[in-house]
Amino acid sequence: MTELKTLSPEILLHIATTLNIPMRGVTSVIELLDDGGTVPFIARYRKEATGNLDEVQIRAIEEKLAYFRELVDRRKTILDSIAEQGKLTDELKARIEATLDKAELEDLYLPYKPKRRTKATIAREKGLEPLAKYLWEQQVGSDPLEALVTTFVNAELGVANVDEALEGARHIVAEWISEDATLRKALRQLMFDEGTVVSRKTIDAVDAQEKFKMYYEYSEPVKTIPSHRMLAIRRGESENVLYFLIELDAERSLGVMRRHVLRAPGDWTAQLELAIEDAWKRLLNSSIQGEIRLELKRRSDTEAIQVFKDNLYNVLLAPPAGPLSVLGIDPGLRTGCKVAVVDETGKMLAHDVLYLHTSKRGDAEATPKLEALLRKYNVRAIAIGNGTASRETDAFVRGFLRDKGIAEIFSVTVSEAGASVYSASDIARQEFPDLDLTVRGAISIARRLQDPLSELVKVDPKSIGVGQYQHDVDQRQLADSLAAVVESCVNRVGVDLNTSSWTLLRHVAGISERAALNIVAFRNEKGSFRSRQQVLEVPGIGPKTFEQAAGFLRIRNGDNPLDSTAVHPESYAVVEQIASMLSTPVAEIIKKPELLEKVDRNKLSAGAFTVNDILAELRKPGRDPRDKFVAPSFHEDVKEISDVKVGMTLEGVVTNVTKFGAFVDIGVHQDGLVHISELSNKFIKDPSEAVKTGQLVKVKVLSVDEKAKRIALSIKALTAGAPRAAAPKPAPKPELLMQDKLNLLSSKWKTRT
Repeated sequence: MTELKTLSPEILLHIATTLNIPMRGVTSVIELLDDGGTVPFIARYRKEATGNLDEVQIRAIEEKLAYFRELVDRRKTILDSIAEQGKLTDELKARIEATLDKAELEDLYLPYKPKRRTKATIAREKGLEPLAKYLWEQQVGSDPLEALVTTFVNAELGVANVDEALEGARHIVAEWISEDATLRKALRQLMFDEGTVVSRKTIDAVDAQEKFKMYYEYSEPVKTIPSHRMLAIRRGESENVLYFLIELDAERSLGVMRRHVLRAPGDWTAQLELAIEDAWKRLLNSSIQGEIRLELKRRSDTEAIQVFKDNLYNVLLAPPAGPLSVLGIDPGLRTGCKVAVVDETGKMLAHDVLYLHTSKRGDAEATPKLEALLRKYNVRAIAIGNGTASRETDAFVRGFLRDKGIAEIFSVTVSEAGASVYSASDIARQEFPDLDLTVRGAISIARRLQDPLSELVKVDPKSIGVGQYQHDVDQRQLADSLAAVVESCVNRVGVDLNTSSWTLLRHVAGISERAALNIVAFRNEKGSFRSRQQVLEVPGIGPKTFEQAAGFLRIRNGDNPLDSTAVHPESYAVVEQIASMLSTPVAEIIKKPELLEKVDRNKLSAGAFTVNDILAELRKPGRDPRDKFVAPSFHEDVKEISDVKVGMTLEGVVTNVTKFGAFVDIGVHQDGLVHISELSNKFIKDPSEAVKTGQLVKVKVLSVDEKAKRIALSIKALTAGAPRAAAPKPAPKPELLMQDKLNLLSSKWKTRT
């Protein structure tokens, strides 16, 4: 509650209005966050307080809260600094306290900010500030400029003549113009609205940099340039291939400045005109351009990170094959295919190497090894990493299963993105200190089939390979955003308290890494948890942590059947009310959810949102929100890019969704691109409206460039429906659209490590 007081009613109203959320919900969320509440907990178990706000809305409030608390802190520093200078007027203080924008706040502070020695500083030292004030104030009826300026000629101070006096006065006026907060805001908006991003090739650029070729002589409006093109230009600049500017018609900016500065005609007008031009060319153009460049980066980063977040969310919530024994294969050519078998819980049972691709007898030597492993460990599925030699390995496995008549075992190719990162990580070394990196990779591949979420949380999200220019965006913002996605996914699914690793438990709401390690240590020493309440016995788990985490922890076959559901322990009394109302034990209600139709909601001691959630959970207790697992089926005759022909219809898996289209793995090591224009028969603004990462899709091959390793695909060509509706805005030029396709297909979006 105390922290809430640091935000003024104006700021709270601004947050509520901007996010279109009722004020009550905004203040409740802030109070809950300040009280140590986590976003998943607040979204799931405090709906009565927030008015049923979801995670997206709560995280938006959290983000705004951080922004405005930083603004409030910065505002105090600025006010203190100006007050120490003895220059804080009531008017200035009111303007500073009224602004809700960090850029405007810095504009207001600019005239009072300590600065290096400037031309204006030198002019002031020469005693020319009164002359500058004469020009600036434009007082009709004052003494003629011609007579006044001669009084400022002073050889001792370094003012040799009238021209030098006027020049010095103009330097002071130019600085005043450049520090005017209202004018800076207007020019910033003008550059956003009418400015153009212009990129050109540097002198040192090598023509072989094909991916940047379209940007050698390129321009696009600031207002509409998409994030992926802005990020590409910035990358080209960082690699010294490109340089870029923000261009704006000088007359447009000078016109705005004249209207702001010139108030009355007089003999000062000509001098002010010169000062205005000097202020724009020497001070404002580069300064405002720098601010726009920074804002473009922020905008591009935010959009790219949002794409990454959406893709990561879908990858983490990919359907699990479930608790079955799996044989994982990390394909390889020269070094052989590393094989690992894991049981239903993911425990490693055996490992070996199959040399399939090193000799003509490779298949014959590998067959008995594979058959022995499958039979000995009762394997039910084979997971093959999608890296080098995956299609050849997949062909061998499918042929083996077919020849042996083994129908009860299925084989599937899974993404091994980030597997090598995991294999060399501290987590992998802790799990398997005595195993080679490649064997750890095979274990990870097997577990990814069982439960993608449980295995992928061990890997830095940036290594999962579903991002767009991920190394170019703000790394702190990216890390924080992806951590929030992981937290959201883990808590949405729930975590088995008795089988989950500490790497998964650490993402449960309220549980730190230390607490997760303590839970596993307690479990290893005392045995399986029998109830959620028992978690309070773990060192470091207090009432607050328990409150945040309990609803997301699951205990199968424990003492209380509700411990296996998403019903929070604080609501167990409500379930007991339901059981009493129905004269039926809780365990029986869970077995016969149809009994819940007789419940009188109005007699329960909980709010409507909470009651609805409890009843929904009791109808499907502990239900996994993820989709049902379906194995993709690649075309058996398509193993290399040379096998892909125009007109083919293939099945594939969406591996990455970007702002310009979706990449699809069709099983040939090189993902094909479905451009946004080929995703749907209806107009869509964003590819995520049509597909999501991990989705199985059917595609038609539009073109193949074997040399450049580019494959263009279409989904809409296989979809019945009306012709694609025209976009509300003019479509990009055809040559630009094709260049997008060519450049972006050549990018290595998919991390195959």
